[in-house]
Amino acid sequence: MTYIVTEACIRCKYMDCVEVCPVDCFYEGENMLVIHPDECIDCGVCEPECPPEAILPDTDPQAEQWLELNREYSETWPNISRKGEPPADAEEYRGMADKYNKFFSSNPGSSDQV
Repeated sequence: MTYIVTEACIRCKYMDCVEVCPVDCFYEGENMLVIHPDECIDCGVCEPECPPEAILPDTDPQAEQWLELNREYSETWPNISRKGEPPADAEEYRGMADKYNKFFSSNPGSSDQV
């Protein structure tokens, strides 16, 4: 089992999860984070730390469609090991539906929080 990040993270990117991850398996995109599924040790400490509830175990039926996205972008986006500042407008996007189709960016993040 591994944990993955879903579209609920898009445009929210709070990064509380990054602070508690013991193995630094989070990678930063322009407007979301992903988890490298082969680096995740399945500890689960990140899941309750996520304000928009964007992190799920891969055993959750909703997680299946996000597993490959997490794998793909964790190979190209920069690793992040410290919490950065969430977007100023993050609360406006929290809970919004269909964020992947509306806002997803494949661009890597530019955080200095590595």
